[in-house]
Formats: sequence, structure tokens, C-alpha cells
Amino acid sequence: MLKNRINIQFEKLKKNNDSALVPYLTAGFPDRETFVDLSLKILDNGADMLEIGVPFSDPLADGPTIQKTNFQAIQNGITLSECINLLGLIRKSNAESPAIFMGYFNPFLAYGIDDFLLQSSQVGLDGLIVPDLPISESKQISEKCFNSGIHLIPLLAPTSTEETIQKACEQAKGFIYCVSLTGVTGARKNLSLGVETLVKKIKSYTDVPVLVGFGVSKREDVLKISKFSDGAVVGSAFLDSIQNSEQNKKVKAGVDFVKKLAN
Repeated sequence: MLKNRINIQFEKLKKNNDSALVPYLTAGFPDRETFVDLSLKILDNGADMLEIGVPFSDPLADGPTIQKTNFQAIQNGITLSECINLLGLIRKSNAESPAIFMGYFNPFLAYGIDDFLLQSSQVGLDGLIVPDLPISESKQISEKCFNSGIHLIPLLAPTSTEETIQKACEQAKGFIYCVSLTGVTGARKNLSLGVETLVKKIKSYTDVPVLVGFGVSKREDVLKISKFSDGAVVGSAFLDSIQNSEQNKKVKAGVDFVKKLAN
């Protein structure tokens, strides 16, 4: 059984009767230096893991905020190779916190799956989320990831079929990412109602932790989610807080936002 930083972190959280807070940050946004600084500081101020978005020119599942940050990162010259380098820089100062890449399948395929897994495992990647890779077609990639010490994280939605949920639960070794809304990502006033039912269904099949993402924007959401799942992923609302602040205040804005969600 592969046990990496993700598993160790969830064990710690469980021991303390705590849930995970996982901010999503687009690699190289707003620029390389700020990205690394911000990543390290949020991990010191309430974030339990880091979900790093691999920039892609056509992010289908993402709303306007993440599309904007993707565009900016691409303008900054952030490629998949650069994402690996940036994680390497984070690891120089933080070797313990779990790091997960989230990206569309095309860039990994173009790079070469084996090369990507080898290089990213060398810099300490723990998990990989590929939103456009169907669970029914992910077994081979999942095994390759596993052999590299990386967990392929399945994505489930309220629209997922019973068969898909069962397959995901069989494959999952790190955690399951539960999408609380159908449609694109983004901060919402209210969380989708179907999410709690979905999490309960997933938990009837597996003991693997379940995180809820998409539409998380305030402390109240985090508390609500932690009652029935193992933690929350926050993306658009976190990125908005950074985007809407002045250049020299972006790190502080991001850290303050995470602190608010954590406490």
C-alpha cells in the first residue's frame, strides 16, 4: 500500500478530529515569485495541502476566475515543465505538506506521461487530478501514478452513475474529490444540495477520505462541509482575493483569506 504525504496528513487530521483545508492556486499566478511565496505562507497559516492548477488554454470545467488566472499564467510562460520546477522551489522550504497537481489531460500527454511522473515524483508531487480523464479510462494511468508514488485522485459529481462511483472508490488511494456543483467552478452563495447525499454514498463504498470542492467561499461553507466530509477545497474565492488586491499586497490578501477560512 502506497503511503505518501496525503495519507500521512489525513491520518494526522483524523487523530486531531480535524478536517482538511486545501486552497487551489494556479501555478505561476500572479507571477512565479509570488506563487512560491504565497504557497509557502498559506501552508504555514492554515492550509493542510496545496492544489496546484496546471495552466491550460481551454479549461472547460473552470469559471471566469480560474480562466483568468490560467490566461495570466500562460502569458507568464508557465508550462508543465515550469510547474514541476515551481514545485521543486516550494519543496526546498517545505518537504512535508502534500502537493497535488490539477490539470487537463492534454498537457500531460504532450509532455509524455512517464517523463512527467518521473520528474514530478522527484520534486515531491503527491497527487494528480485530471478532470477530463473519465474514471472508466483511468486504470492504466492510475497504476502508473501509483508506481511513481503519486495518487491519481478521482473526481465525482452529483451526476456520477452508481457504476462510476464504485469504480472510483475501488481505484482511489489518496482521497476522492467530490464536486459539489454541476457546471463550471466558481464561488457561489450556496452550496449545492446534492453534495451531502453524494458524499454519504461514496463513504458507503470506501474509507478513503472525501474532499468537497467547487463553490466553497467562506468559513461557514468549510464548517458545513466538515460535518459530512473530510475537508474542503477552495479555489475561485481564494484566487479572487489575490486578484482583487494590489501587487505588493497579494501574498497578505491570500494568507488572510486562508486564515479566515481556517479559524
